[in-house]
Amino acid sequence: QVQPVESGGGLVQAGGSLRLSCATRRGIFRNNYMGWYRQAPGKERELVAQFTSGGTTEYADFVKGRFTISRDNVQRTLYLQMNSLKPEDTAVYYCSVGPLGPNYWGQGTQVTVSS
Repeated sequence: QVQPVESGGGLVQAGGSLRLSCATRRGIFRNNYMGWYRQAPGKERELVAQFTSGGTTEYADFVKGRFTISRDNVQRTLYLQMNSLKPEDTAVYYCSVGPLGPNYWGQGTQVTVSS
């Protein structure tokens, strides 16, 4: 199985926190790229945060200071810690991995933030 598997979504009140996890089956060294994306109803999928294949960590402006991307190379797991959640963060969150870019996608996990 190549596709990653996300978990950790749910319903949370505004100002709350959630931590998403993404379990990968490929060797971590083969997934030089790892990232989180999200898609809200009626909107296009957008980048949230990523570890690029070039070794940089990047965040979308709308999550800077609130979300943190991290990974456990031993457990082959990618995380997204989300703090100070806002209703506009409501979306399906997807994990994507690949040797150079977002090649393999998970099924997504729903995050709903109530006001």
